[in-house]
Formats: sequence, structure tokens, C-alpha cells
Amino acid sequence: MLAGPWLLALAGAAAGSAGTLASFGPLRLRADAFPSAVITLAALAQVVVLPLVALRTDRARAKQRVLLVCAALGALVAVGLAATSGDEWLAAGLAFFVGSVLWSVGDVAWNGMLPGLAAGGDYEAVSARGSAVGYVGGGLILALDLALLELRGVFGIGEATAVRICFLTGAAWWLVFCLPAARRLRHVERHPAERHRAEGGAGGAGPMAPLTSVRSQLRLVRSMPATARFLVAYLCFADAMSAVISLSSTFLTHQLFHDDATAASPFLFSLILAVQFVAMGGALAAARLANRYGPKLVLAANLVIWCLAIFFAWAVLDNLVEAVAMGLVIGVALGGTSTLSRSLFARMVPAGREAVFFSFYEVSSQGTSWIAPLIFTVVVDVTGSFRQAILSLVVLFVVGLVLLARVDPTRAAGEAAGVSLPSPTLAAD
Repeated sequence: MLAGPWLLALAGAAAGSAGTLASFGPLRLRADAFPSAVITLAALAQVVVLPLVALRTDRARAKQRVLLVCAALGALVAVGLAATSGDEWLAAGLAFFVGSVLWSVGDVAWNGMLPGLAAGGDYEAVSARGSAVGYVGGGLILALDLALLELRGVFGIGEATAVRICFLTGAAWWLVFCLPAARRLRHVERHPAERHRAEGGAGGAGPMAPLTSVRSQLRLVRSMPATARFLVAYLCFADAMSAVISLSSTFLTHQLFHDDATAASPFLFSLILAVQFVAMGGALAAARLANRYGPKLVLAANLVIWCLAIFFAWAVLDNLVEAVAMGLVIGVALGGTSTLSRSLFARMVPAGREAVFFSFYEVSSQGTSWIAPLIFTVVVDVTGSFRQAILSLVVLFVVGLVLLARVDPTRAAGEAAGVSLPSPTLAAD
């Protein structure tokens, strides 16, 4: 969450009083729009990268290996981000771009393990436990970083140096905890991989074979109307949710701290820490409620909470206490939405196609999340108002909620069960 304010600070220093970071003919990029612009570019890149990597992952039964590689490379990117300073806004933006793509690739592999882990069929419980452990782990590293920021005077370091150390501790945390944990997931696969051509025909080898294989899997998704309808709904509300999470620190830094990232950092860390643990509770509570009322209904209720939080930020938020209130509400919605979206979709995934289907899921969550950041960027550029920009994201939540109401999870699970092997692969060697 500090990456956005860090980019904002570097871009602001480079732009100076003019406020314009770069010009492209008649177009200009404001410094305060730079973080959302980088998020937009990373999201567009993921549209291409995620399905191609997922096809290879399913073919080689390599979910665990992909997760390990992404963790290691992500740690290196965090080190690179910590090394940026002064007017190196472009280098910082590139590091954030690469890190975003690596995070999404790793998330595809991680989510693709859910059907294998939930062998007993209790998708909500397994998904909630995974979310809860992730939130606790994130909360612990945030607590350590917050302590560093608060006690930086004791160590004789400045605020900017403290923020850089926080990036470095994030890299170390990935290596120390993610790598050993991922090594224990070596055999989480539902079916053995088979070296056959993907259904729909990706005959022959050649430079276009991967794209042909992706198209064949997209045709399969289109042949599963209930599953496709869920993906479109998820595209809308996950796009807005991702943008709120990515841009909330930038929004608060601008509104409450006048773009001073170093001054905002202690408060943001405290708020994010609280959100992490509230999200853990939200995930566990959502799973329990889903067992009683059904995952679809509880998921819809969480989307309503997102809308209310955004309206609050637009109309009311003007001080730190109100920012904390908004953050806690978002934490509840974040835990519930993430847990139930993943568990619902896991039921819709054909056996042997976990990674490639979750790549489409991730594209909906991250790869097409250029829509909301682009809307946010345009509104900021046109109006200069972060409040108007955050309000514009409500539209995507509402559209997603309406589409979700038309999804039949039972029918989607039946569609997945009716898909036969072989597993999706690239063209034969």
C-alpha cells in the first residue's frame, strides 16, 4: 500500500510546481495521476501474460513451481523499488509494474490449488482459512514496519529511509515465509497432466500456438454460460475493488496529508494493519454465513457494503477518524468478497484446467482492472477532484451486483463437471 504514495512522492518531486510529469503531444500526465496510470498499464499487460503462463502451468503441473518463482522474483523487485530515489519516478514505476504482474501470476497458481485442497467440497472453509492466514501474515509484517516508522528516530534514520527499509522487509518476508510454505504444496493437483492438444485444436507447433490454445479455452468458457456470466460479474466488481485497494492510500495521502507521503506513512500503516485483521474476521464470518445463507447471497451483501463505503468517502470523509471508520468497513467487505468469489468460482472450474481458468478469473480481477484506474485517472485529470474520482467506481460495483444476481452457481458447477479431459496444453511438442 505504500507503493502508491511512494510513486506519488517521486512523481511530484520530478514534476515540480507545474504538476505535469510528462506530455505526449496534446496529452499530459499529471504527477498525481501517475500511480493509477502505472496500475492501468500493468493491468493491460496481465491480459496477455496470465493466460499464456497458466497454459504452461496446467500442462506441466507447475502451480507450486510458478508460485516459488514469483515469490523469489517479487522479492527482487521490492529491493529494486527500495533503491529508487530523487527523480527516479520512471524506475519506480517500472518496478511497481513488474511486481504487479508477478503478484498476479503467483495468485493464479495459488488460487488454482483451491479445488485440490478442498477435496471434501467445503470450498468456503478452505478459502476462508487461506484468506485468514494471508491477512494475519500481512498484518504481522505491517506491524513490524509500523514500529520501524514510529521508532525511526531511535535508530537515527529519516522517514524516506524508513519507507525503503519497509520495502526491503517485505522482500525478506516473501523469501522467509512464502518459499518454505510453497514447497509443501508440491502435490496439490486433482488430475495427472496429459500431453495432448487442447480441445478446440491448437494443432501444430509455432509462434501462434500459445495464442491459439488461449482462444480454444476462451471458446470453452463461452460454452459454459453460467460460468461466463459469473466471470463478467466478477470483472466488474473485482475491477472496482482492486482499484479501491490500490488507490485508497493515494486518495488518503492526497485528501488528508496534501500529497506528503512520508507524513502519511505512519497513519496508513496503522490503518492497513487494522484492515488486515478486520479482513481476517470478515473472511471467516463470510464463510460461516455462506454455510447458512448461501455464498451468492452473502457475496452480494458484501458488494453493498463496498458501495456504502465509497459513498461515505465521497460525501463525508474529512478527517483521520472517518478514514479509520471507512477502512474498517472496507476490511469486512474485502475479506468476505475475496473469500466467497474464489470459493464460488472454484466450483465452476473443470478438473485439470485450474490454472488456466483461474487465469481468466485473475484477468477479471487484475488484468482488466485498467478500467477502474483509467476512470479514476481521467476524472482526476478532468476535475482535479479525488472525491469525484472515487465516487465514479460505484458504477462498476452496481453493475457487478446486478450481473451476479443472474448467476446460477448450481448450473455452473454442472457445466464444469461435464467438461472432459484432456487438460489444456499448448500444441504438442
